[in-house]
Amino acid sequence: MFKNTRIVGRVEIILEAKKLGEDYLLTLTGGKEHAGAVAVGLFDEKSGRASSSVLTLPGHREEQLALDSARRVSRVTGKTSVVVAGIHVDNISTEEIGKIISAAEEMVGSFIASCEKSDTKERRS
Repeated sequence: MFKNTRIVGRVEIILEAKKLGEDYLLTLTGGKEHAGAVAVGLFDEKSGRASSSVLTLPGHREEQLALDSARRVSRVTGKTSVVVAGIHVDNISTEEIGKIISAAEEMVGSFIASCEKSDTKERRS
């Protein structure tokens, strides 16, 4: 289990990830937690490319964050990933949104780095 939290302005962002067999399930939440968007990332061994698809609940704006995160995780790990994103802050400003997105992207990057590190350890064993 991987967990990373970060305070961004007036909201705590939480990234939790766990393995499901060989695949990954990530939740990215903050403020009033919810499931706003769900994305699945896939890695195609033949082409060496990752792709992702997303479902977004009406009125929610986490689509791009979930979509990009799932694709990034699958591209680096070569595994299927599912990202559930739900961050809600009342009366949020454009500046706050930008800071939250940047922090969330960095947190996903930290998760990816931890996967790379553990893969390196496994190969050495």
